[in-house]
Amino acid sequence: MKILVVQESDWIKRNPHQQHHLMERLSVRGHTIRVIDYPIDYKNEDGRIQKRKVVKNYKKIDPDANVVVISPSILKIPFLVYPSMLFSQYREIQRQIKDYKPDIVIGFGIVNTYLASRVAKKEKIPFIYYWIDVLHMLIPDKGFETIGSYLEKLTIKNSTRVFTINKKLEEFVLNLGAENTKVIGAGIDLEKFDPTLDGQEIRENYGFNNDDIVLFFMGYLYHFAGLKEVILKLNEIKHTNIKLLIIGDGEGYSDLNKLIQINNLEDKVILAGRKEYNEIPNYIAAADVCILPADPKERIMQDIVPIKLYEYMAMGKPVITTMLPGIMLEFGNDNGISYIKKPSDVLQKVNSLSYDLEGIKARKFAEKNDWNMIINKFETSLIGVVRVG
Repeated sequence: MKILVVQESDWIKRNPHQQHHLMERLSVRGHTIRVIDYPIDYKNEDGRIQKRKVVKNYKKIDPDANVVVISPSILKIPFLVYPSMLFSQYREIQRQIKDYKPDIVIGFGIVNTYLASRVAKKEKIPFIYYWIDVLHMLIPDKGFETIGSYLEKLTIKNSTRVFTINKKLEEFVLNLGAENTKVIGAGIDLEKFDPTLDGQEIRENYGFNNDDIVLFFMGYLYHFAGLKEVILKLNEIKHTNIKLLIIGDGEGYSDLNKLIQINNLEDKVILAGRKEYNEIPNYIAAADVCILPADPKERIMQDIVPIKLYEYMAMGKPVITTMLPGIMLEFGNDNGISYIKKPSDVLQKVNSLSYDLEGIKARKFAEKNDWNMIINKFETSLIGVVRVG
């Protein structure tokens, strides 16, 4: 199959998400993949014009993958940025439909996904709308949320099928009017995320002792990630062997760094920055417990299941998370996930865990989500859609 993907994030600079795993693994199976992305960090680039870029033979996860990434041009002039983006995205979609002649189009965004759904419908090309987040809630300018939600509903109407990454998101899109839905969940590379990996070297590099209980968080550092509350709780407990290792970057990085310095917590909290994907298993191996202490009231977190939870679990690590509806529906109880009411409850829960037992449960659950099985399901679903038309 020839597959065209559109998304409103930077395919190359952003951390690997569901779409990276799916598309790279499909390319290894012989399918041809082209991605139209959006250079979300264009403000940090020099010049008033960001020219169209084409990166061939790109891979983020699998060394044998082959993905073509196309970033349309942007005119970086106030009041013209968004109109130029709309024009260049629409023109690129039309160009790829004409020249590339995809068998199927898959959208992971809002605006360019809506545009792609319109063109695909007009050209009678099957279109898949794949939800891994409630994207309109992630729009920085809240004044555009209503428009974003409206475009999502229009895109659903234009779609041949709507895929979601978990059951809670499926409930969400059904309420938006979706009819032909399917859950294609997150997968895990069970060989890469191996619970027998030794994280001792990393523990030593960051000054952790064998007696230390190392908590681990990775991902984009949103302000609502709950890490501030965990750090403040660590500051309250002067004599503890609980340490916190944080991997990632994002809007909350500088605030967390200041909090650590102000409270002289450099020996308890390590803010290690962003790491390459292939390094992640060794970092998880260095931990005793993995955490997701996001604010349970945060709207964005209600319907999602971050893929990192599967990676934590595959490494045989117990996981502590706040009571987020999507996660509770997906994992239930007694599967290596322990739930807390608020972020500051993490430390209390840590002291009551049976690490080995919960880690075994977590790994057992993760084994049901091997990427090979997920890709088989995804590939079969796409072929079925293409054949039906």
